[in-house]
Amino acid sequence: MRRLLPGVFGLALLCCGVAVAQEKAPIVLVLHADMSSGSAMAGEAIRRGALIAISELNAQGGLLDGRKLELVVRDHHGVPARATEQLPELASMPHLVAILSGLHSPPVIQNLPFIHEHQLIVVSPWAAATGMVQHELTPNYVFRVSIDDERVGEFLVARALARGHKRLGVILEKSAWGRSNEKALLAALARRNLKPASVQWFNWADADMETHLAAVERAGAEALLMVANAPEGAAIVRTVARRPPGKRLPIYAHSGIIGGDFVRQSGEALSGVDLRVVHTFSFLGNPSAKARAVAAKYHTLFGTQSDEEIFSDAGTAQAYDAVWLLALAIQKAKSTERPRVRDALERLGSYQGLVRTYQPAFTPSRHEALSPSDFKLATFNPRGVLVLSQP
Repeated sequence: MRRLLPGVFGLALLCCGVAVAQEKAPIVLVLHADMSSGSAMAGEAIRRGALIAISELNAQGGLLDGRKLELVVRDHHGVPARATEQLPELASMPHLVAILSGLHSPPVIQNLPFIHEHQLIVVSPWAAATGMVQHELTPNYVFRVSIDDERVGEFLVARALARGHKRLGVILEKSAWGRSNEKALLAALARRNLKPASVQWFNWADADMETHLAAVERAGAEALLMVANAPEGAAIVRTVARRPPGKRLPIYAHSGIIGGDFVRQSGEALSGVDLRVVHTFSFLGNPSAKARAVAAKYHTLFGTQSDEEIFSDAGTAQAYDAVWLLALAIQKAKSTERPRVRDALERLGSYQGLVRTYQPAFTPSRHEALSPSDFKLATFNPRGVLVLSQP
């Protein structure tokens, strides 16, 4: 009997050690986004915002009595089929609490049944298609800390009309995101008893937009509503810039163009075009103490010197807020079980974030954290940096 005691005692210690290890297992968040293709800058901006928030939370001791947060990145290149292939791995990942989506909506929309079947919490710090968050699956596991197409459509139409442009052309990418925006833009026009001068569609990787732009011009458009990501948006800008100065249509753009290398791809054409982009947040000239503190951490973590070096800053800020909201939900749920965290996200109190003060961020009937009051227009300065326009 005495010879068994050391083994029993050792087994007890081993079991105790396993229990402690399980208690201190990391809390995993996954960034599931395009990290290497046309919208990779958006993915990297989200990654940086998430890492800043995680560094703050871990410096405070983590969550749930000392569990640290960890970010895992998976690259789907913006391709829905690739996202579908990767989701089973994510669903089986130990200690996974939530997924941060990237710039693209279709990888989420195509996989909504799987996401809800496996109770995967998805929080979008960028992707904007309305149907990604607003759908009939219940309970809803998708939340957004970003703009949404339905409201962006109203915002862009209102701003274009306010500047005196009465006949508006529309140009969109052929995707679920493009179709979401067509519905929103046409509805916003219809509310004013207006119709688009012309609606033009393009494919990913289209580099020649001459036919599309010529059709809009023949229809008598006075301005262009553009729904594009960086490569195709740059092609449109280059095409507009080839017109004589007095013939260049002003452009009101969705935020997709700022998720990639749009400035370099546009080249000198950018300075010759009247381009305004929907935006929510900028570190440039932002006097708030929180913005200054987060910008300082950004420079420390990523080796930048100036706020002008913080690219796609709305994506960074929205990802930062998204991670903090998830952390508050985990603390409120006192658990990392995804159904409990999901429920807690709908019952959070007030939180002062970077983009806004959330009062609260979500409710059982509203999974959109931002509102039209957060939308702004931005333009590119001579150095190609996005700056908020004056009201």
